[in-house]
Amino acid sequence: ELGWTDSVPYLDRPPSPLEFYREWVSPNKPCIIQNAISHWPALKKWTLAYLREVVGPKVVSVAVTPNGYADAVFQDRFVMPEERQMPFMDFLDIVEKKVTSPNVFYVQKQCSNLTEEFPELVCDVQPDIPWMSEALGKKPDAVNFWLGESAAVTSLHKDHYENLYCVISGEKHFLLHPPSDRPFIPYELYQPATYQVSEDGSFEIVDEKSADKVPWIPLDPLNPNLEQYPEYAQAKPLQCTVKAGEMLYLPSLWFHHVQQSHGCIAVNYWYDMEYDLKYSYYQLLDCLTKAMEVL
Repeated sequence: ELGWTDSVPYLDRPPSPLEFYREWVSPNKPCIIQNAISHWPALKKWTLAYLREVVGPKVVSVAVTPNGYADAVFQDRFVMPEERQMPFMDFLDIVEKKVTSPNVFYVQKQCSNLTEEFPELVCDVQPDIPWMSEALGKKPDAVNFWLGESAAVTSLHKDHYENLYCVISGEKHFLLHPPSDRPFIPYELYQPATYQVSEDGSFEIVDEKSADKVPWIPLDPLNPNLEQYPEYAQAKPLQCTVKAGEMLYLPSLWFHHVQQSHGCIAVNYWYDMEYDLKYSYYQLLDCLTKAMEVL
């Protein structure tokens, strides 16, 4: 659907599989679902003290950056974070400000890290969302665990997944663009690079020389440079806040930029999208946009 309202609607209960597919997945529309995860033990149990006790000294992957922007355009590069292996309790010391650091730390590894790195916590949530799995006829490709500092920001991008994003504690702030805004959202090709810590503790940006260039969005939707990207003025972003105990359905191919409260804990479920008419529509928009840029 090309028409859209100026806010993300709320559902006061989880829908039936048929209702969800018909009303939300098929028309590719986001919504915030309340009372969908109220039965999860995690909502009461997942304090930082509990996580420290259960996960404790276990070594996990933590994204570390000097500025809070991982997987983002910086100095004409697409820069990925340093993936630091560190004891989870040391990471919690930083989140709880028991230890100070000039850098920004975020548990955000998106390879089903909940099941792969934090299996001790899976019993406090669910391995999948039953009504979503039934609606789509498949299980999630990945279940991810998120915890980090408020300075950690997710730059504007899209995913080829149907995303159910569940906030356990704190808040997540989403800025969303429908796929129909693609003509107004700039993409450019960037040399991929990675943050690496030098001997004096400062970060340097090291190019991934053998890797292909990465298409990414250079624009910051919170402070867009309309002189450089005037088309963005025609885009129509939606903003919403997902609070503890709420679930955001973020449809495939929707652009999103994400901020969070300090120490926010979340779990999300990625279901592979269907490469159907919605995908063909986006590909058509993308091709037409690129053709107009050439002209």
